[in-house]
Amino acid sequence: MRGRLLQPQDEGYAASTAGHNTVLTHRPALVVAAACAEDVREAVLFAGRHGLTVAVQATGHGQAVSCDGALLISTAAMDGVSVDPAARTARIEAGARWEAVIAAAAEHGLAPPSGSSPRVGAIGYTLGGGIGPLGRAHGYAADNVRSFEAVTADGTARHVSADRDPDLFWALRGGKGNFGVVTSMVIDLFPVERVYGGGLFFPGEYAEPLLRSYRTWAKALPEEMSAAFALVRFPDAPAVPAEVRGHFAIHLRVAYLGAPERGAELLAPMREAGPLLLDTVAEMPFTEVGSINNDPTEPGPYYERSTVIGDLGPEPAGVLMELAGPHARCPLLVVELRPLDGALARRPRPGNAVGNRGGGFAVFTASVPVPDASTVAEYQDRLVGALAPYGTGGPFLSFQSAEEASQEQVRAAYEAADYRELSRLKRAYDPGNVFRHTHNIPPAL
Repeated sequence: MRGRLLQPQDEGYAASTAGHNTVLTHRPALVVAAACAEDVREAVLFAGRHGLTVAVQATGHGQAVSCDGALLISTAAMDGVSVDPAARTARIEAGARWEAVIAAAAEHGLAPPSGSSPRVGAIGYTLGGGIGPLGRAHGYAADNVRSFEAVTADGTARHVSADRDPDLFWALRGGKGNFGVVTSMVIDLFPVERVYGGGLFFPGEYAEPLLRSYRTWAKALPEEMSAAFALVRFPDAPAVPAEVRGHFAIHLRVAYLGAPERGAELLAPMREAGPLLLDTVAEMPFTEVGSINNDPTEPGPYYERSTVIGDLGPEPAGVLMELAGPHARCPLLVVELRPLDGALARRPRPGNAVGNRGGGFAVFTASVPVPDASTVAEYQDRLVGALAPYGTGGPFLSFQSAEEASQEQVRAAYEAADYRELSRLKRAYDPGNVFRHTHNIPPAL
């Protein structure tokens, strides 16, 4: 192998097993720090010979379950990115972060379908669907994949596309890491150099009228604008803007792909919807798109949950105000709403396994375990449960913490027919459930 084989006593083992969410720890039997696709193939073959299950980690984001006793393939060193400006595509290796793809694409006036955090691994994000600032205009990241290079459980290296292994191509795009180790992918890029984006911050006591205004306003937006509504209990920390530090506030997170003058016109109704504490919306290069959400870049403990609701009418809005509004004793740092209309609601051609195509709004929650983990998890359960009568979809698995990686939760993330097909394909490509250290889809019986 070109890479390294690490045992628990070896230097580098701890760094290779560390994830972004420190709630979850890993103690694999072995780590293969892969340097190339052939290393990945050799690792999978080795695991098969010795009866080991296989886990995969690149940046450590989105890990669902522990991989104790498994063989962990770290792809962090496989971080190559190349851009074909004529084809408007990028070839991305397994360990590359979106920030590297964004930088490479920007040299040609292009942008990828990345998420709110450029620090996330591009391939893991895409296998889970991938929803970001280009989503309403161009769909989930998985909708824009041209091809994969992958190693399946039998150690076969495959080129997977709409023309070669089309059933596996369907499953990989949305099926998470259940079907093999993706060593690289080719994905579409878009002619976006600059965005009109940033945040509007309002006092938290205006949450209810602002949510009503947002509901009406968001429905009329063109697909070129994404706009998330977040109820945020900002920590009293130096990195937080002074205007909202230590306070509950509403954070409207926007990105418009057109001219800034038109973006300002579209945003004007929300700028006038309440007293502004801070307005950071301005024209920016796409390379700065991560500043819109300002997601944490350093590892730490956090809990996530997600669901989908059909609308923000009086009943679901009332639930949100009761449990996450200004008078709620809410331990959650963030409750965010993202519209799922536009291209996100349209099935791509060829189709894929990504669920939640019914429109409505995604509800994402995140918090650190303060005052304690059980309080946060129970409150997330309470909020998601109270919204269930208004639900039109399942969770987003990339926003489900480890304790929520149950079979029921995984099944709920997909259309029923799609889940059955995924389970059938799991039996075909991974009958021994070697790749189980993810939001697992067991093989059909």
